[in-house]
Amino acid sequence: MKKMILFAALSFLIAGCCCVKQCETSCVKDSGTTFAKDALQKYVDSKEIPGAICVYYDNGVQETACIGYADARTQRPITIDDHYMQCSQTKGFCGVTIAILVEEGKLSLDDPVSKYLPEFKDLWVRQSNKDGVQTLVKAKNVLTVRMVMNHTGGFGFELPNYTAMGGWSRRMPLRSVAATAASQPIAFEPGTKAQYSNVGIDIGAAVVEVVTGKRWEAFLKERVLDPLGMKETTFWPTDAQLANKIEIYSVKPGEEAKWVEQNSAMQRPYGDDRVFPSAGAGLWTTVRDQLKFYKMLMNLGIGENGVRILKEETVKSILAVSTRPKGLGGYSLGLSAPETDAEDQWFGHGGAWATNCVVNWHKRQLKLIAVQFVNAPGKFTGAFNEGADKFFKTQIDKSTDEYSGRMK
Repeated sequence: MKKMILFAALSFLIAGCCCVKQCETSCVKDSGTTFAKDALQKYVDSKEIPGAICVYYDNGVQETACIGYADARTQRPITIDDHYMQCSQTKGFCGVTIAILVEEGKLSLDDPVSKYLPEFKDLWVRQSNKDGVQTLVKAKNVLTVRMVMNHTGGFGFELPNYTAMGGWSRRMPLRSVAATAASQPIAFEPGTKAQYSNVGIDIGAAVVEVVTGKRWEAFLKERVLDPLGMKETTFWPTDAQLANKIEIYSVKPGEEAKWVEQNSAMQRPYGDDRVFPSAGAGLWTTVRDQLKFYKMLMNLGIGENGVRILKEETVKSILAVSTRPKGLGGYSLGLSAPETDAEDQWFGHGGAWATNCVVNWHKRQLKLIAVQFVNAPGKFTGAFNEGADKFFKTQIDKSTDEYSGRMK
């Protein structure tokens, strides 16, 4: 009898695992629509843009469009498995690692940064008088983990020496970034204004390193990338991955797109041992991988493969809504987010080269675009959003068995 019960339990467990695995690969329903292609194909035909990947997702129904080329010179088609630099979309990954530690009670968003990095105990604010003379005044407000993660800490976009080092891909270890930032004046009293800052996010990642005793990128891999099955997301792309990367182009409306060998903010070589991870901007990925991360956020902490990364309430309270003081704009932890939660609100992040992904957890909706443009004219991003509007307004059969992990 005991053997029969054990066999039944094992059978149930295996069936459950198979169901989750099956849903991971087959439960997303193809919408059968072509809104993204209809919106952007004309720009590919006119050679104004080389190509783009667009994904619209609505509660289990998905339109995936691979339009044009990853490399227009060789006419290599663009695919969801092509690698690309997601730039500032990396910030949200740091936000999730911070949220994990908050959830586990290992840190608080209102902890002083100096609790973990003592060099931040005394900060100096750069001020100018009416004659333009600059002076330094000791900061009165305590710099917190919340502030460095939502860009209200007073730090500049990058450290001054990064340009000489070759941009964010030739940086320093995260603890060195933090120490250098702590030695320099900040732009305003912490928590009183907002200034977008890669440096602040890197400081947040350095805090993660102190709390966990691990390199930030190792903790990210262990707790986020590996559990979600994001095998192609890395700070060090291989030669094979780079052989199928989405090439960088300069695009201007009405002109043929021009190939760019590299962006000055990320100079070659890309994957060697001189590249240090940056939590502010640095991860390479693919659309197939990136969808796993953003669908986890959309599903309030649980991946398509059934693995839970965060609790629902954690996502709702510190990732999907702003953590800034009122009036400073919407931003949570490495993610653009609304100031107040509402059914029609989206959260997510974009990257410097026109990548973007945002989700709505209330409606279980997502929209993603992946390109590699050194400039991002509104004409093309506007077309992407117009396609998305048509997709979400269209009545599509949404019957699906897709697994979300949500509790009823």
